[in-house]
This record gives sequence, structure tokens and C-alpha cells, in this order.
Amino acid sequence: MAHSIRDKSKIVSRVNRLKGQLDAFAKAIEGEGDCYQVMQLLSSCRGALNGLMGDIIEQHIRDHIVEAENKKVATDSGEELIDIMKSFWK
Repeated sequence: MAHSIRDKSKIVSRVNRLKGQLDAFAKAIEGEGDCYQVMQLLSSCRGALNGLMGDIIEQHIRDHIVEAENKKVATDSGEELIDIMKSFWK
């Protein structure tokens, strides 16, 4: 995953923000927080995760499909991405 190495600090920062959002969600649940607040926190966690996944997918497509060294590599990378997306959508 060459793009992960290149953007490693940016990705780690996003993951750390996501951890903070998940911690806030857990605290709201433990503290029996307001239902609206709990759902809002969970929604923000999902949005952050989806955004991160979207950025990773975009870079994967650019690096391993659009700029693949040949059609077979592009096809194999595309098939791998399809498998990952099927598990992500479950």
C-alpha cells in the first residue's frame, strides 16, 4: 500500500480523531446521555470512517488501477477492491 506510506501521518491523524469520536460516543452511552446526542455522536463516527475509507479507496484506484503497469494488475486490483467493498457494506 504505497499510498498509505506516503500519507501515513495524515491517515494516523484521522484515525486518532476517529478514536476521540468513538470515546465520546462510549462516554455518552456509559453516562446515559441524551438519545439525540448519542445518535449524533454515532453519526459523526460513521461519517469519519466513511470519509477515511473513501480517501483510501480513491488513492487505491489511482495507484493500482488507473496507473497500473498493465491490464492484469488493474483487473486484479479492481477485483480486490470489489471484495473489500462487499465486506465494508455488510
